[in-house]
Order: sequence, then structure tokens, then C-alpha cells
Amino acid sequence: MPHVLVNGPASWNTVVRLPSLPEPRSATLFAREHHDGLGGTSAGKARTLAALGLDVTLRTVLGDDEQAARVRAALAHDRLTVLAESAAAGRTERHVNLLADDGARLSLYLTLPAPQRPADPVPADVLAALARADAAVVDLADHSRPLLAAARAAGVPLWCDVHDDDGTAAYARDFAGAADVLLVSADRLADPAAYLDAAVRRGARLAVCTSGAAGALARDADGWWDVPAAPVDAVVDADGAGDAFLAGLLHAVLDGLPHPQALARASAAGALAVTSPGVGAAHVTAAAVASLAERVAVRAR
Repeated sequence: MPHVLVNGPASWNTVVRLPSLPEPRSATLFAREHHDGLGGTSAGKARTLAALGLDVTLRTVLGDDEQAARVRAALAHDRLTVLAESAAAGRTERHVNLLADDGARLSLYLTLPAPQRPADPVPADVLAALARADAAVVDLADHSRPLLAAARAAGVPLWCDVHDDDGTAAYARDFAGAADVLLVSADRLADPAAYLDAAVRRGARLAVCTSGAAGALARDADGWWDVPAAPVDAVVDADGAGDAFLAGLLHAVLDGLPHPQALARASAAGALAVTSPGVGAAHVTAAAVASLAERVAVRAR
């Protein structure tokens, strides 16, 4: 069974749903719904990968508070191992996420923990997980940075999700430059095609830009791929759909599928994620993804 190392954030979040995001003025608003639950891009990827049947090690930072216990409970899965660095102040990462009906999102960071020990060198238990990994998903976080070089040195394929990178902001540059497989959203890109083309010219085997319900655009050494969004009956929660997209793509690539079929699986996993609440797609199965992927016609440009 393939093994994947995922490194990056896991958090305990309060999610507030509104008809639209608030305007920048004093106002009284009424939430349509709110709940507390698991958050963090790496947590969403890890539990989706585990649901798809892969063995996963998640390396993250947690405190010693009540929220850490809740995060661990939400991540409980017989295929998922959590390696948690201790947060410097003992406080687990927390956000308040405002989600609008049109998919817009505003995240307020309440607590952003740092590990007690320096991020460099990489801890021995993480290096051991990396040594047996078939792929490493290294998400945006300061404690992820040393793993970029470590994965390269170990010859482990490096997958990086740079979210709403605009192509110039300094924080994501090392991640975007190191990735064998790169994912980005279209939210802040003026020219997604130019961004993907530059990534492949730098050495990425595959670069993908996701655009929500509009699908995705992908570039590899063979050319361009248009990836439609997989059809679903209703959208319940779009939070973490991109994490599920990456998980579905990685599962398919490790299963030996060529990029067009793997991208169809990615679209299907992302679509299934939006049909239930919560980050990622803890409920998804490999069979369900494969079945829905048959309805996704990935086409070469």
C-alpha cells in the first residue's frame, strides 16, 4: 500500500455561514448557520487520502489544549498517523471562517502556533516517514520549508498546493519552485496559463489551476488539459474541495493512471467533497470517485 507524508496545518475552526461576506462598514449580520470543526488544509488532505485507502502520516503542530484533543479525535482513522510538534504556547491553531453562499471566504486567524523547537533540522520521526513515502505533500507553513530540500534529497516526489498564490508573493515562491506537482487556485492569477506554463518549464511534471465550479486547467509535458467539474446534485459545503481534488489526483497517480484519467479522478473527489459538511472528504471511497470520474471528460487543448 502506498504511503504519503503530509506536512502542514491542522486546526480547530469556527465556521459561520452568511448569504454574503460583510461589507467594510459597521453592521449587524445574522448567520445562517455556524459550527465548530476540523480545519487546516493538511488535515483535509490527510483524511481524504486515508479515506481513499492510502497509508498517511500527517505531521503538524498542535497545542496541549482542548482543541488539540478535538483535532486528534476528528483525524482518527486506522490508516492515518499523526505526528504533532508541540506548539510553543501550548495553543492549537484556530480560525473563524466566514463562508458566503457564492463560495467567497474570509478567514480570521485567532491562533497561529509555532513549533517549540526550530523547524530545521527535520525531526527524526518525520525523516523516517519521509524515507518510506511514495509522495510528500508539503503545504504552506514555516515548519514545512525544511521538508522541501529533504524530499528532494530523498528522491520523494514533492506535491505542493499554493492555494491563491498570485505568482509574485514571497511566501509561496520556495514551494512553487520545488514542486514536482503543483496546484494553485485561479483566485488571484491574472494569467493562469502563463503560471502553469512557467511551472512546467521550471521542472514540474504537472501543474494544475483549479477554478471551483468552472473546473480546472492543467499543463504537463504533453500539453494542456481542460478538466470540467464533476456533476453533483447539490453543494452542501465547498470548504476543502481543493484539498480533496489534490488527494484524488495523488491517489490516481500512485495507482498508475495517466494524467487525463487522474485529473478526472481529482475532479470527482473534489465534487464529492462538496456534498457533505467538513473539510476534505472523510466520507469518500475510491470506488465512488472512480464511478463519478467516468462522467468527467478531460480534453486536450
